[in-house]
This record gives sequence, structure tokens and C-alpha cells, in this order.
Amino acid sequence: MTHVELPSGIIVAIESPTDEATFTLSEHDSDDRRVITVASVADALAEVTQRCTQWPHAAGICDDVLRAVDPTAPTVAGVITESLAYSTLQSGPEFARWLEERGPSQVPEIPDPVVAERIDDTVHVRFNRVRRHNAFSTDARGALLEALEVARVDPSVTEVILSGNGPSFCSGGDLAEFGSFVDPASAHFARTRYSPALVLAELTDRLGKRCRARVYGQVLGSGLEMAAFCGHIESSPNAVFGLPELTLGLIPGAGGTVSITRRIGRWRTAYLVLSGRTIDPPTALRWGLIDAIV
Repeated sequence: MTHVELPSGIIVAIESPTDEATFTLSEHDSDDRRVITVASVADALAEVTQRCTQWPHAAGICDDVLRAVDPTAPTVAGVITESLAYSTLQSGPEFARWLEERGPSQVPEIPDPVVAERIDDTVHVRFNRVRRHNAFSTDARGALLEALEVARVDPSVTEVILSGNGPSFCSGGDLAEFGSFVDPASAHFARTRYSPALVLAELTDRLGKRCRARVYGQVLGSGLEMAAFCGHIESSPNAVFGLPELTLGLIPGAGGTVSITRRIGRWRTAYLVLSGRTIDPPTALRWGLIDAIV
């Protein structure tokens, strides 16, 4: 058996990597970006099969987007493609099921969700929703954009450092806020017209490795997606990396299909989404998801 076809056309190759597969599972170490090394191929395959069966729309659309996005193309093209797919899933049955299971919720008001300061020519930007493990919210996005805009328009800024306060860098989107937009079209416009991903990509184009992220604790979902746009990522040894969106019936929606794919390839990005597995800093460093462990 060299490959298995799962629901929604997901193709998992076994031991022998191919470009056509969604990813390849192997029990042997490999530097090939198409390959994910697991302790048991049978167990990993069963787990991914179960998840793709439970969330076939999100799994299939994730695979579609990762195949469609050209990581070498301008960032905006990939962000738009990702966001349109994300909006499609927001109007689908899998996300509706998750919303029903979650039930009503309310986002707590937290002052100063992002804090920033300039020291000499360096702008320090920190997530500051400490009680929520810096879960990303609409007010945090607005504050982050405001802080990054200072660096974007001021040529005297020669370094940007993105980090956080509290126990985690960013635990991903605030789940209490999901589903609060009136309609998926409005959500699409918010993601693409007010996108930290695009600003971070622009800053990295200008500053290179001097646009840096310092990550630790939970580095999940949108937190990981935004950090991956930075030119250099330093991780603490306690960091945990993952893309948990599939269990909401969604895919990464903060530019991760572009930023993470640029770093580790579409195959390992697909594995992170479809398996829901997290990885540790040594694995992230070996894959190229981060640049240093400090």
C-alpha cells in the first residue's frame, strides 16, 4: 500500500512521498518536507481518517486552498484565497454544528488588548489579553494594526519585535467571539481589509530578520499564523505549536495557509490542520517553522 484516499479526496501517501499526496506518513526520519514522521503509521492514519470523516468539508477545502496558494506569489493573493474559503466554511454545516454545541457566549472586555512602545528605533508590540492566554479578538486585531501601522509608515523604525505578556504568546482566535459577524461576506472584508498578516508581510519585506517574533507557551491558530509572517521567530523551550481550526469546521484564517506553508511546505501544514496534532520546539526548528530556541 503506497497511498490511501480519505474523505473529500485527501490522499495520504505511506512511506513513499509524492507531490500529489496531501502529505506522507512515515515511521522513519526524513528531511523531506512532504513527510511527517510518526511513531505508528497505522495509528496516525486512523486518527486523520476519523477527523476527515467528521469534518469532510473543512478537510477538503483545506487541501484545496493549500494546493491553490502559491507561497512565492504576493501575500495578498493567498490571503484573499484563504479568506474566501474560510467564509465558505463559516456558512457551512460543520461550523454551524460547532456553534450550536458551543452555545451562547460573550467576549469579556479587556482593556489594552495589545500594548506597544518604541525604544530608540525598535517598536515592541505585545499581546496583552493575559487572562485569555492572549486569545486573538476583534479589538486585539484593531490594536495590533494600530501598533504595526506606526512601524509601517515610519522609515526610521528599523526593528519590530512581536511578543506577548502572560503565560502564552497567543492561543489563537477567541472562541467566544466566533460567529459574531452578521454574515460571512462582512467577515471576509474584515479579514482582508484589516489584515495584520499583510502588514507583517510588508514589514518583513522591508526589515527581513529584524521583524521578529518571540514566542512561548501556547502558539496556536492565528497566533502561529501571524508569527510565521515575521522574518525571524525565536521560541522558548516551553512553546507548543498547532493549528486547531478543523474542530470548528474551519481552516486557518489569519494568513496561515501562506505564512506557514512558506516555512514548512503545504504537506506539513496540511498535517498540522488535518491531524490537530501539536509539535514541540525541536520539531518546529527541524521543520523550519521557527528559527531558534532560546
